[in-house]
Amino acid sequence: MSTDADLPPLGPGAQAVRLSFWFVVAVAVLAACAWAGSNIRRIPPDSRAVVLRFGAFVRTQDAGLLIAWPRPFESTLLVPGSARVLEQRIQSLERDPRAREADANVPQLPPLAAEPSDAPAVAGGTPDAPPGSPAPTDAGATAPPDALQSEALLPDALAGSGYVLTGDNGVLQLRATLYYRVVDPYAYVLQKDRLDAALERIVSASAVDVVAKRDLDAILVARPELLSADQQVAIKRERLRGDLAQEIERHLRQLDAQHAGLGVEVARVDVEASFPAPAVSAFNSVLTSLQVAERSMAEARTSAEKIRQDAQQDADRIVQNAQASAVERVSSAQAKILTIQQLEVPLRTNSDPGLLARVYRERVQAILSKAARVTTVDPHNTSNLILPGNAQ
Repeated sequence: MSTDADLPPLGPGAQAVRLSFWFVVAVAVLAACAWAGSNIRRIPPDSRAVVLRFGAFVRTQDAGLLIAWPRPFESTLLVPGSARVLEQRIQSLERDPRAREADANVPQLPPLAAEPSDAPAVAGGTPDAPPGSPAPTDAGATAPPDALQSEALLPDALAGSGYVLTGDNGVLQLRATLYYRVVDPYAYVLQKDRLDAALERIVSASAVDVVAKRDLDAILVARPELLSADQQVAIKRERLRGDLAQEIERHLRQLDAQHAGLGVEVARVDVEASFPAPAVSAFNSVLTSLQVAERSMAEARTSAEKIRQDAQQDADRIVQNAQASAVERVSSAQAKILTIQQLEVPLRTNSDPGLLARVYRERVQAILSKAARVTTVDPHNTSNLILPGNAQ
């Protein structure tokens, strides 16, 4: 029986072939081990893994060690965890750069000089014009031809980009940032390529719906004089973000009901509302006019109060003088009729029958002494007696 010791030694070529063979075997074994452990990986704390077997969903794996079959049997995809908040700036609500460039090229006309007129001046346009309409210009002020030509060539869709219409026909601009979480990893993986565009359309549609249901003052402070008059307006202004988030969530739930969900939920929405640049000067003019009107009203109320107080003082003085005069006249009248009042009781009771005769004799002498001539006639006697009076 032969052994390895009895075999003849290999030559250099055979030894090289054997070493090459074992090297290939070792490389193959290492490659097989690497391939077998290719889907054994560590999942970060803020992520989750979606395991797909031949493209079909198998399971989700939270943070930790993931053990799965190697490709092409199973494939793993990392998605953000449920506690991780993603951010997306909504570009469709912002004004197009070409429109902003056209707005920058519009010349700023100088304000018209105030002319004396009985008609009230309206800042920012005619009385019937909306707040965002451009101010009227005089016949001598004209814009450069290049600016007018650029405005005429600007399409309507481009010219109106970045503007949102409110429920009271007001115009404003919105800048929104959406913060969301991934709640359905498999749906998120399926819609990942179209997620940004879908969120853009959903947030834009929700913003248009929410703003169209509100007045301009329920979104931002357009008329400060209404702050103290209507507290509900301030409450609506505070609830703008919440209402927008609810509207976005409603659109997402509709997609889930149609089995086309995006696998995300709304964490919060940051909204910043502002006036269009052409309307800022008009609103500033209106605010200035309101302040001037309030100051004029305050001055008028002060003047009216002063006039009222002066009139009240004159009325009180007239009433006091009239009351004093009336008291004096009453006292004088009472003094004049005091004698007659003293005669009333004896005459009524007939306690002194000769009272009238005595009073007559006391008073008739003073009366007759003032007359130039007095003729007395006895009504019971036909003879006449004429006595001369005292000469004055």
